[in-house]
Amino acid sequence: MEKTYYNPSDLRKFKNITEWSEELGEKFFEYYGKVFEEGALSAREKSLIALAVSHVVQCPYCIDAYTQDGLQRGINREEMMEAVHVGAAIQSGATLVHGVQMMNKYNKLSM
Repeated sequence: MEKTYYNPSDLRKFKNITEWSEELGEKFFEYYGKVFEEGALSAREKSLIALAVSHVVQCPYCIDAYTQDGLQRGINREEMMEAVHVGAAIQSGATLVHGVQMMNKYNKLSM
């Protein structure tokens, strides 16, 4: 197996974060569980959103988890890739729109 900074087996250890902060860890997992329950959005839709966000925040553990979850929920590769592109477009737009701040500052300082 190729060595990487991220160890895929660490994903299975995620639940262990409660060991060093039981109360906060348990509250997190309670919240996390509630977020992914069926609601106005289906569990399938939430999984697809989670996959896109996983790419934006560049979490390899989340990408692995929500690729697998998405497959189990019937999300196909075209839907997954389209979601990744949506995330990329939003991230790119957020970066570029901050260019207005730079332009404003430049114009103010160069007067």
